[in-house]
Amino acid sequence: MKSRRKFLVNTSLALASVPLLKTSDALGFNNPQQKRTTVRPLVISTWKHGLAANDAAWKILTKDGRALDAVEEGVKVPEADPEVTSVGYGGFPDRDGKVTLDACIMDELANCGSVSFLEHIMHPISVARKVMETTPHIMLSGEGALKFALKNGFKKTNLLTQKSKEKWLEWLKTSKYIPDINTQHDTIGMLAIDHTGNLSGACTTSGLAWKIHGRVGDSPIIGAGMYVDNEIGGACATGKGEAVIRICGSFLIVELMRQGKSPQEACETAITRISSKEKDDKDLQVGFLAVDKFGEIGAFSYRKGFQYAIYVNNENKLIDSKFLKE
Repeated sequence: MKSRRKFLVNTSLALASVPLLKTSDALGFNNPQQKRTTVRPLVISTWKHGLAANDAAWKILTKDGRALDAVEEGVKVPEADPEVTSVGYGGFPDRDGKVTLDACIMDELANCGSVSFLEHIMHPISVARKVMETTPHIMLSGEGALKFALKNGFKKTNLLTQKSKEKWLEWLKTSKYIPDINTQHDTIGMLAIDHTGNLSGACTTSGLAWKIHGRVGDSPIIGAGMYVDNEIGGACATGKGEAVIRICGSFLIVELMRQGKSPQEACETAITRISSKEKDDKDLQVGFLAVDKFGEIGAFSYRKGFQYAIYVNNENKLIDSKFLKE
């Protein structure tokens, strides 16, 4: 009995003397033998309109600018492009003919801001940043968000272009007021690493075309549409927001990377999680992007068709994502 007790005591003392590893140690951030080459700068974003967004972000990154500035300026490009009918100006309206916008932004210090159900403002991403930097809050919504934007110098703009209005009127002829996920879900999410190795992310959208007035998707929700942890990496989402919200998609991916999964493995796991929870996937599309602290990326979607743009090593290119189903 004494020998057994002595063994347990000695074992406990030995374990107590072993230092607890921080997450960064476990991933090799502080271990010279495990260190990997960090790719920087880098910017990655969703869909074809991410190419032009990446161009704007890259100009800032290559001048040693901050990742936060890069993601804001990057996503402002599709926000102001009337040909991009799923983001900002020119975005398809809800079933009542109103263009309502959602956006969020997050920096390397875990500061974040967002706006939801915002009307009449060209750049919701900049309003989200203003919320982050000048208020004690994270999210403002609806009339309150609009009032805040106007008070801070943002100009009221008619966001419903003639092209989008005509599409809406055409839809009304046969509509049963059921939002169609296959019509528009091309949110732009963007993640960037700057010259210092810091990460930031942004996400902005006009949401589902013909949605019920007042509907808010995943895009303005920190941890769903986008999430950044500067010690680990970041993730962003596009597609059916309800499915992403259910699993806290972007946060899940970052946490999976924290546990040791690669960005690609984490994205695939998140899509598999969605697959296990969605009973009717007939109209389902979700795409995830992820990047870790070293610049390794991951991309995966529920269905074929998701594309992402990556700008690294002075090359901006569009890539077809891997997917779960045809």
